[in-house]
Amino acid sequence: MTDDVLSADQISALRTRVAELMPGIRADLEALTRIPSISLDAFDQAQVDRSAQATAELLRAEGLEVEIVREGGRPAVIGHIDGPEGAPTVTLYAHHDVQPVGDESLWDTPPFEPTERDGRLYGRGAADDKAGIMAHIAALRAHKGDLPVGVTVFVEGEEEIGSDSLATILERHGDKLKADAIVLADSGNWDIGEPALTTTLRGLIRVVVTVRTLDHGVHSGMFGGAVPDAITTLIRLISTLHDADGNLTVTGLKESTATDLPYDEARLRRESGLLDGVQLIGSGDLLTRMWNKPSMTTIGIDAPSVAESSNTLVAQASAKLSMRIAPEENPDDAYAALKAHLEAHVPWGAQLEIHLDDKGSGFDADATGPIYDQTRAAFTDAWGVEPVDIGVGGSIPFVAAFAEKFPNAALLVTGVEDPDARAHGANESLHLGEFEKVCVAEAVLLARLGALPRD
Repeated sequence: MTDDVLSADQISALRTRVAELMPGIRADLEALTRIPSISLDAFDQAQVDRSAQATAELLRAEGLEVEIVREGGRPAVIGHIDGPEGAPTVTLYAHHDVQPVGDESLWDTPPFEPTERDGRLYGRGAADDKAGIMAHIAALRAHKGDLPVGVTVFVEGEEEIGSDSLATILERHGDKLKADAIVLADSGNWDIGEPALTTTLRGLIRVVVTVRTLDHGVHSGMFGGAVPDAITTLIRLISTLHDADGNLTVTGLKESTATDLPYDEARLRRESGLLDGVQLIGSGDLLTRMWNKPSMTTIGIDAPSVAESSNTLVAQASAKLSMRIAPEENPDDAYAALKAHLEAHVPWGAQLEIHLDDKGSGFDADATGPIYDQTRAAFTDAWGVEPVDIGVGGSIPFVAAFAEKFPNAALLVTGVEDPDARAHGANESLHLGEFEKVCVAEAVLLARLGALPRD
């Protein structure tokens, strides 16, 4: 049971204040969304710089001391403002870079021209994660002139490409980011009207696997039937990674059990867009399959395209494999297990090369204590219902980096997304009603943490 550190009148006043602020918050969100801050090398990095500058100006306008830091990667923004003497400090994280738009013909409206339809704001980055930035701004504005806690805002510029320079930023600037609580606004809620605190995340192993069977391509009619081609060999190797039910066959990997929440096949099909007649894969509880068990996806193949193919036995083919691992799994152990499986199962004596492309630890929070209590209470204040603890099957490596750097801080993984936000996909969108509740919750959280006993 949470102590009532705030009165109902105080909570109501904050809710009213946020409602008054929302038109300006939305206008600033739309301005940020218009900046195509795609952090991949193939895109104009001047736009990422522009996005960092715009974020910095928003923070300066709220009275924060702001600097833009670049440690070998994309620009990050760090801002700070002191709170009352003896008050706790809260670090608020978000990222200002976004994913590419993909096939623009799949978008119903231009991806960098935010557009409202049916209570949702559509645009690349509208949800992931420029709404996270603006939720932090909303909380600051709600307490303008009377901030109950010290606040540091850290807005990263390369989350969408793996946060490669984050370790250096934490090493060189970690003293500026240290806090009693760290709000990491890059996750989502359980559903519309149902808030959530993310307490587990799967880790990641990504490898590029290359097989070679020939020193050059040869005529498929002349040698087919006796000589294996690399594409078929690669396909057969990939097929060994799952059993007939679709469970991962790599041995020695950990798995755990997900939170007990109501989630059925109909909802999974609706949220994922699974086509009629396509079966689910794996076995056991659905949420455990997606949040706590290891899984494998083939995310890319290098081989001749259908349009450019010829009657040739292909000499070499490569695939990029993305393996998600249990929240508590050690990434190095997981990579060793995957490598051993691939080496043991490569067919027909083909030459095999395995390149570790990326790895990241999962996250498993001990979500107990007064800060977590006040966080859940703030969610209840904003939504009118108690939040649930959820896992996320995707990986957010920076969360593990923060957990390692700041072991004594309460890590609060929150976010603005809902099951229909379609982050990373076409028609990404933000539910505007839910966004306002997120802003209320964060403003109330700062007040609740500021009202805790100063021990």
